[in-house]
Parts: sequence; C-alpha cells; structure tokens
Amino acid sequence: MASPDGASGVGGSPEETELSITLTLRMLMHGKVMAGGSKGETVKRIREQSSARITISEGSCPERITTITGSTDAVFRAVSMIAFKLEEDLGAGGDGVSAGRAPVTLRLVIPASQCGSLIGKAGAKIREIRESTGAQVQVAGDLLPNSTERAVTVSGVPDTIIQCVRQICAVILESPPKGATIPYHPGLSLGTILLSANQVRGHSISKG
Repeated sequence: MASPDGASGVGGSPEETELSITLTLRMLMHGKVMAGGSKGETVKRIREQSSARITISEGSCPERITTITGSTDAVFRAVSMIAFKLEEDLGAGGDGVSAGRAPVTLRLVIPASQCGSLIGKAGAKIREIRESTGAQVQVAGDLLPNSTERAVTVSGVPDTIIQCVRQICAVILESPPKGATIPYHPGLSLGTILLSANQVRGHSISKG
C-alpha cells in the first residue's frame, strides 16, 4: 500500500502517479529533536535513509520549521523515522517502566486554504481520517502568527501517525492551496511586531 489514498485520481496508475509527485511537508518541531548529537546526526541519518531533502529553519526560538521534500515514499519514510525517534525520546525520558506506548505528537503546518478540504463537509473528512487510522487529528481554528497557515496536530503511536499523515497528504495533493501562501516563521511572534509598532508610535507622539 505505498500509494496514498486518492492519489490515483490525478491520472495514470497509482504507482505512476506516486513516482511523478514531489511532496513538501512542513512541520513545527523543537530544534533539539532533530539535532541529535554534536553535528546533527539525527537529521543526517534520516536524510540518508529516507532519500528525502530535509531543511530546518534557523532561529533562536526553540521551535523550528522542519521542511521535508521528496517523492511521497521518501517523505513518508522520513515522517516514519521522525515519529519513531520522538517515541524513543519519550521512552528515554520515562522512569524505565513501560506503561504502554506513549502517544507521539506531530504538528504539520498547512496552508489555511487547504484545511477546508481536510476537515470536509460538516467535519466528515477529518472524522473519517480519525476513525480509519486511530490517530487524533486537530486543525487549529486560528492562523499561525503573521502567516496564512494553520497547525494540524496529529497524535498517536507512530504506526497510526504515519497512516494519518498519508491520508492528510492525499487530501492536500488533491486540493492545491488557493492564492498566495504566507509561510509561518516561528521567530516572528506577533508580540514582537506589536511591541515594535508601539515603540514607533511612541516616538512619533513624543516628537509632536
């Protein structure tokens, strides 16, 4: 089942379609998750083993945007490795007692114009994804600061997360974003912009 559901609707057989598609997935993650070791060994290993191109945004804030680009297969392999790495990190942080598998959470960053298709009429599509994969999926109601993107939070054990991400990708591949997308940058918080705007306003008032 390498082909994501619905990909065959683009034309050609599912296998041909999958080979010709380049998928880009953006995720909001803590920088330290992908660093691993002194020279970013984790991201290096995931790049090599998945064949996906992975970039991590620069910045001083703890959260970074991880961008994964490649064939759908390569992207799903990378997501799978990231999900298992997160589960491993959660296990390492515990007290050594295995109380079942702790749920892992991934935060996808998706243009708001595609979120309607993901939710579906009266929430039908997102309900179907939840029921068929067993993962929890939440689409944020608000846009991420200074962008036209929303966070889509997916939680569950790695196997269910991977199935869920496949289905989300199938939906967004069939529903391209409408209009220009302003990408979210974690470093640009709304508070900082409002603060600088107030400072400018304060200066202009004092001059008068």
